[in-house]
Amino acid sequence: MSISSGSTDRQLNVWLAALLAILPVVAASLIGSAVTVPQIPGWYAGLAKPPFNPPNWLFAPVWTTLFALMALAAFRTLRQPVDTPGRAQTLLAYHAQLVLNMLWSCAFFGLNSPAGGLVVIAMLLAAMIWTMRCFARLGDRLSVALFVPYFAWVSFASLLNASIWWLNR
Repeated sequence: MSISSGSTDRQLNVWLAALLAILPVVAASLIGSAVTVPQIPGWYAGLAKPPFNPPNWLFAPVWTTLFALMALAAFRTLRQPVDTPGRAQTLLAYHAQLVLNMLWSCAFFGLNSPAGGLVVIAMLLAAMIWTMRCFARLGDRLSVALFVPYFAWVSFASLLNASIWWLNR
């Protein structure tokens, strides 16, 4: 599976990198959904929400798109040579933010805690900035750009989370 060997190995590396980029995103998505979906009709429906709260149907397509963009950014990093300076730190930052993304669902929905969600989402935003800075240090402007919609959405989600906490305290 050497990077420098023939085209067959290169093809395998592309597929392995794709698999390693997609599986963590799918796992985070499935765990987050398993915690979130059961809470939508009961607990979440009963919360007071701000007027800018999006309709529930919007969240699935938005998150599907954002997770795809995240996976593409991870794929680009995974395709860099293993000894590329900063590659390991970038993958660490990326996976840390992905875990925090999943933990937000566990805190907000799983524990029915908008306050807990605020704590986690603040850490998530910091981890996303760290990840974007790591992509930039690798010289990967496209991966930074792939994270911009995600950062914008999570920033909006932070405002929404804070508003829900405020209205329901």
